Amino acid sequence: MAIAINIYYYGKNGSARKFAEEMTNSGIVEEIRAEKGNIKYEYFLPMNDTETVLLIDCWQDQEALDQHHASTMMNRILELRLKYGLSMKVERYVIDEKGIPETDRKFIKE
Repeated sequence: MAIAINIYYYGKNGSARKFAEEMTNSGIVEEIRAEKGNIKYEYFLPMNDTETVLLIDCWQDQEALDQHHASTMMNRILELRLKYGLSMKVERYVIDEKGIPETDRKFIKE
């Protein structure tokens, strides 16, 4: 059962974007993507809110996510969150293993 987590990072004066840039430039993002069980780790910038960054973080199962949370890398992430004074909102979803139903496929152009 795959898990998708949307994390909205909120800050002031561009701090959320600076956080995402440092996460990427420092190599932490690539390290996370290389972890066993990581499916996706990608930042997005909302068009209507310059003080928010959305992280879409997906893992193959709870065990992989637990191992990520237990890693020393989490301390580095927490330090950067503190450095940039960020707040967060988190949404968690279980990915439908059946995929996209045929009734929805007619609306998708691949």
